[in-house]
Amino acid sequence: MEFFLISMLNGLSYGLLLFMLSSGLTLIFSMMGVLNFAHASFYMLGAYFGYTLSGVFGFWPALVLAPVLTGAAGAVFESQVLRKVHKMGHVSELLVTFGLSYIVLELVQLIWGRVAVEFNPPVFLQGPMFTLINHSQQGLSLVSGEAGALCQAAEGVRVVCSPFPATRGFVMLTAMLMVISLWWVLTKTRAGLIIQAALTHPQTVETLGHNVPRIFMLVFAMGTGLAGLAGVIGGFTFITEPAMAATVGSVVFVVVVVGGMGSLSGAFLASLLIGIVQTFAVAVDYSLMQLLADAGLVLSAHWQDNTMLKLSVSQVAPILPYLFLVLILIFRPKGLLGTREG
Repeated sequence: MEFFLISMLNGLSYGLLLFMLSSGLTLIFSMMGVLNFAHASFYMLGAYFGYTLSGVFGFWPALVLAPVLTGAAGAVFESQVLRKVHKMGHVSELLVTFGLSYIVLELVQLIWGRVAVEFNPPVFLQGPMFTLINHSQQGLSLVSGEAGALCQAAEGVRVVCSPFPATRGFVMLTAMLMVISLWWVLTKTRAGLIIQAALTHPQTVETLGHNVPRIFMLVFAMGTGLAGLAGVIGGFTFITEPAMAATVGSVVFVVVVVGGMGSLSGAFLASLLIGIVQTFAVAVDYSLMQLLADAGLVLSAHWQDNTMLKLSVSQVAPILPYLFLVLILIFRPKGLLGTREG
């Protein structure tokens, strides 16, 4: 039971981090029709900005300033580069953002080096948020923080302790606050209503005196700022290194396509689904050969040496999101909650 609960919480925290990152990409695509190939690079920039600023100003100022700086970098890129190639079509937009991803990668390696930096969480996020204790005699219990002596088993007693990191709890809390804030801004504020109106009726909005290009620049800045926020949190929760953009970049595109292009609710659902499935899959060391053996089937020597049958679920876990992507594109091209056909 403790394995299921901890794995579920880890999956939810990973899925919510994916949504923090994919929500910015979904917002940019839904409002501007731009598929930003360099979105994960802004995630990486947010992590490195957070690492540098936390050493100067502390954790909380860095958590605020890093996304702002990342969003500002996104605004400059949109106004000075992306806007000029927008009229040339999606291919040009994709190519220029593809080039930006390599420029950001090289700049990060020149400034911060090619190896991982030590971006430690603040003291209050170090250690477990709580510990689940499965006692063979007393059953399942929960202890805030570290369990300490409670995890020491006496003779003839089995005790399994499963700590849940405080950093992952912080990811979940921040992501939920971001979801609520994003929903409120887009649906309940005048700025959000203007943004949505500019999406469907740009000429009318411009006639009313609003600067539509500036609105799109702010949308792009908001999307990249959300990526920067995810980068700060992901940086100290996992690792801050130049390869972090490539690690999550492809998965984020899977989330956006599976959820439905331009659908925030779809991205939220797909993020949680992929996060939970991949987390559980990584922890399952079970192969098809073991399944056949448990079913009582006797395999010949030839099949017993088959590499495919020996592959465990944990070994194929990294390809599961992409397998899900292929299935979605075949059977439901618009995605889980999307309305666009690709």
